[in-house]
Amino acid sequence: MTETTFQPIAYARLNALAPDFAARSTNGPITLSSYRGRWVVFFAHPANFTPVCTSEFIALARASPDFEKLDCALLGLSVDSLYSHIAWIRDIRERFGINVAFPLVEDPSMAIAKAYGMIDGTSDSSATVRATYVIDPEGIIRAIVWYPMNVGRSVDELLRLVAALQSAERENAAAPEGWRPGNPLLEHAPSSEGEETVLHPGESWYFRERHT
Repeated sequence: MTETTFQPIAYARLNALAPDFAARSTNGPITLSSYRGRWVVFFAHPANFTPVCTSEFIALARASPDFEKLDCALLGLSVDSLYSHIAWIRDIRERFGINVAFPLVEDPSMAIAKAYGMIDGTSDSSATVRATYVIDPEGIIRAIVWYPMNVGRSVDELLRLVAALQSAERENAAAPEGWRPGNPLLEHAPSSEGEETVLHPGESWYFRERHT
């Protein structure tokens, strides 16, 4: 029986500084660090001119104003060349009437994808890449979402995720399941036995809504 061995893979982690990079994009030369001071949804897709990726880009372009309201920039990435990016975006505009205004970064050497651990460092294929990173204004990765090749991301969930991260941080609270703007946040559980808590009907010491 042949023994199988696995090599550890370095990857970007939650609450770690997002690896910086400089690359060409459909909006000109770009660096990740130039986005400091804003939230960023940095996402990778397997390939241009593919059905699921096209559906994602149409939805993301339509939702761009909603991300802007959250002061959150969109930044795409794939291993396709800049010229392929331009041709694909142009085709989306001509065929579907959708203008993709956010930058799409080229990564033909897979250097950026490997720095984020989106693919195996020894791989010569990007077929499994469909990763999303929510990065805060300090450049820290606050959320990582992975999808398989044959299932598209939910843009509505990405908007909800960014809003939840921002609200939880601003209010020093936690966002419960399915939280949406306007819904109550949750108080953090007490960190010591003697910590004073005020309970409302139906609440417990470890589950308390934020009352304003």
